[in-house]
Amino acid sequence: MKLFYAPGACSIGIHVLLEEIGKPYEAVPVNLREGAQFKPEFTEVNPKSKVPTLVRDDGAVQTEYPAIAVWLAATNPEAGLMPKTPEAMARALEATDYCVATMHMQGFGRIFRPAAFAPSEADHPAVRARGEEIFSKGLALLDKQLEGKEWIAGEFSFADSALYYVCFWWNGRLNKALPPNVAAHYARMNARPAVQRTLKAEGLA
Repeated sequence: MKLFYAPGACSIGIHVLLEEIGKPYEAVPVNLREGAQFKPEFTEVNPKSKVPTLVRDDGAVQTEYPAIAVWLAATNPEAGLMPKTPEAMARALEATDYCVATMHMQGFGRIFRPAAFAPSEADHPAVRARGEEIFSKGLALLDKQLEGKEWIAGEFSFADSALYYVCFWWNGRLNKALPPNVAAHYARMNARPAVQRTLKAEGLA
């Protein structure tokens, strides 16, 4: 397998899952700041110009975080990334989608790229503030979901990697506090050897 990633981007969560699986793969960095995602070398692989992008062993290209995460979990059952019951699966998908579609795209999208939401620079502080509001609400909801549990779906699953990457941005990049249950989850994730290997490989340790 081949993972196209950007250091510290949302692809860090898929990088963690590949390390959890433990099978050989190649990690190919994509320099988003220099616009490498828009150059033919990458668009020929993924015309969406997004990471993570996974090239599977059969040559097929898998895109979109939730799809990649579920595919990796389903095709590597020995890694224990797939929830074992319909309820746990539903909760894992629910949390993954919320982290990606709401906390990342709507929350951090506004924080990191306010110009995409408001053309006037005068409006950017308000856009960023709204992004922080959306993200903080997400943290509160997931903090409640983690009450009495170590992992989102009860046992460790692909969903925990999605929560990890948004918390890495919030706490690791912006140095903002996490609510107690989410903070404990983040600490447990950082203690996992797969996460430590990923951080080292991406130059983030």
